[in-house]
Amino acid sequence: MRRPAAVALAVAGALVLAGCGGSDGSGSGDGTADLSVGSAYMPQPVSDMAAGFLTITNDGDAPDRLTSVSSDVAGQVTVHETVDGAMQEVEALDIPAHGSLVLESGGNHLMFEQLKKKPKQGQSVSVQLRFERSDPVMVEIPVKPATYTPKTGH
Repeated sequence: MRRPAAVALAVAGALVLAGCGGSDGSGSGDGTADLSVGSAYMPQPVSDMAAGFLTITNDGDAPDRLTSVSSDVAGQVTVHETVDGAMQEVEALDIPAHGSLVLESGGNHLMFEQLKKKPKQGQSVSVQLRFERSDPVMVEIPVKPATYTPKTGH
């Protein structure tokens, strides 16, 4: 008689544990984003504003979103998308699971506004990227010539 009760208790416990670590990104392994950043650069600014470009790759099983950016060189860093040639500020940009978010010249990008100092070619700008689900990521963005165009990566 004790054996069926013990089996039932074990099955119930297994079912409860199976409910943990759901697909909301809080569990380990499956259901989380796995972000990396590459191809970052900033053309040397020619005014009190600058643009930033990079690629965020998500090798994880869950999507994420770039929600905000900050840097000590700018009073404000905003996220912009370009639709039909028109630039507009957005609250966030999607990073698909097993995909990439590409920020590139003529497309989605970062805008560094109210520059506190103008970074020069050869320097780097520290940037913190914040996401909806993942931990923040610090990135060093190299400053390139104002006319720089990447050969690959974008």
